[in-house]
Amino acid sequence: MDFFKFFTGESKKSKNVAKERLKLVLVHDRADCSQDFLNEIKEDLINVISDYMVIDEDELDIKITRTKRESDEATMPALVANIPIKHMKDRKR
Repeated sequence: MDFFKFFTGESKKSKNVAKERLKLVLVHDRADCSQDFLNEIKEDLINVISDYMVIDEDELDIKITRTKRESDEATMPALVANIPIKHMKDRKR
């Protein structure tokens, strides 16, 4: 149990809802990309990666940000994925 949450009575659910709402706003502003589209990408990534490893789907985080190219310093969108891996699957072929 988180020590500070014990005293504040903060709910994980409220925190997660606020976090998801903020993500929606940021994604729309950064890439003009809908949350439905990001959810489709997330599902596709889960399907592909799950063939090779067991991941924590609840903690998987995908977002679109902006980054600069090294060659000419131009900004461009980038897909960033944080995928917590629980363990690798044994894939003997």
